[in-house]
Amino acid sequence: MTTTIASPTATATPARSGRLSTGLHTFAALLSRDLRVTRRQLGSLVLRAVMQPLAFTFGFAYVLPKIGLAGGFGGDQPGAPKFTTVLVPGLVAITIAVQGITAVMIPLLMELTYTKQMEDRALAPVPLWVIAAQKIVSAAIQAMLAGLVVFPVVLLVHAGGQAPDVHVHDWPLFVTTFGLACLLAACTGLLLGTLFDVQKVQHLFAAVITPLTVLGCVYFPWSALKAVPWLQYLTLLNPVVYMGEGLRASLTPEVGHMPVWAFLLAEAGGVVLLGGLALRNFRRRVLG
Repeated sequence: MTTTIASPTATATPARSGRLSTGLHTFAALLSRDLRVTRRQLGSLVLRAVMQPLAFTFGFAYVLPKIGLAGGFGGDQPGAPKFTTVLVPGLVAITIAVQGITAVMIPLLMELTYTKQMEDRALAPVPLWVIAAQKIVSAAIQAMLAGLVVFPVVLLVHAGGQAPDVHVHDWPLFVTTFGLACLLAACTGLLLGTLFDVQKVQHLFAAVITPLTVLGCVYFPWSALKAVPWLQYLTLLNPVVYMGEGLRASLTPEVGHMPVWAFLLAEAGGVVLLGGLALRNFRRRVLG
C-alpha cells in the first residue's frame, strides 16, 4: 500500500490561487458598486467638474479680451501663444486633481466615522490593500471623466479671436500622462483621507486645494517661473505641476514645458510613493 504525502507547495498554491480569486472578485464587486453610484450621480459629477473651469474660462478667455485686458502669453512678442492656449492644460490638470482627491477622500472619511461602513468592509476575507486599491481605481475613473468634461468648456467658451490652439500632438504621451494624472490624484486623495479627521475636513480647501491651484502652474507653464527660481523649485513639490506639464507637452508642445522624462518620472514615482504611503496609512487607520 502506497501512501502519498501532499507537498506543502502544492497545498499552498491552490490556497494562494483561491485568495487571489476572492480578492479579484471583491475588487470587481466594490468597483462595480462605485461605478453604479457614479452613474446615478453623473449630473452632480459633471456640475462639479464644469463649474470651476467654466468660471475661469469665462473670466480669462471671454471677459478680459472683451474689455481689452488680454493678450498673448509672453506679451506682444511675435508668435506668442494665446493665454487661452496656455490655460487649457492647466485647467484640465487642476480639475483632475480636485475630483480625484475629493472622490476618494470625502467618502473614506464618511465610511470611517459616520456610516462605519469601512468596519464592515474590513471584515471581508480579503487583504485591506484590495479595498484601498479599489478606492484608488474608482476615484481615478471619476477624475478621468471630470477631466474629459472640461475639454468642451475650455475649447468653446472664449471671445472672438481667442480660441485656444490645442490638439493632441502625441496620443501615446497624452494617454500616458492623462492616466498617470488620474491615478496620482486618486493616490493623493487616499493619503489625505487617512491623514485628515472628518472634523477638520473644512480645512481641506485652505490647506490643500488653494495651494494646489495657486502653486500648480495652472495659469502659466512651469518654465515661466525661471524669473523666480526659488518659487520654481518650490512648486516641484506640487503634483499638479507634473499633471499640467504632461498635458502641455502632448496638447500644446509650442508652449514651454518640462522635459518629458522629468514629468513622467515624477508622475509614475508619485503614484508609487503616495500610493504606498496611502496603503500603509489606510491599514493603520482601519485597524486602529
